[in-house]
Amino acid sequence: MPFKSKAQRRKFAELLVKGEISPETYEEWNRSTGRRELPERVKRTKSRKKRGAQAKARTSARTGRPKENKSFRRKRGR
Repeated sequence: MPFKSKAQRRKFAELLVKGEISPETYEEWNRSTGRRELPERVKRTKSRKKRGAQAKARTSARTGRPKENKSFRRKRGR
C-alpha cells in the first residue's frame, strides 16, 4: 500500500528505527509509493451523519435549508 503523505512516511521510518515494523514492510510501502510527490499532510474525510425522517421533514426540498418555524415567529409578534 503506498504512503499517502510525507508525515506518514516519516512515521513509518520512525517505527522502522524503533524496530516496531520490519524493513521489508517499510520497503514494500516505499516501493509502491514510487517517486510520487506527496502532500505534507492529508486531512480525514468527514463522514456524513445519517439523518432521520424528522430531520429530512424539517428541511426544504429545494434549498436543503431548515424550514422556518412559523409558530416561533407568531409568538414573537412578527
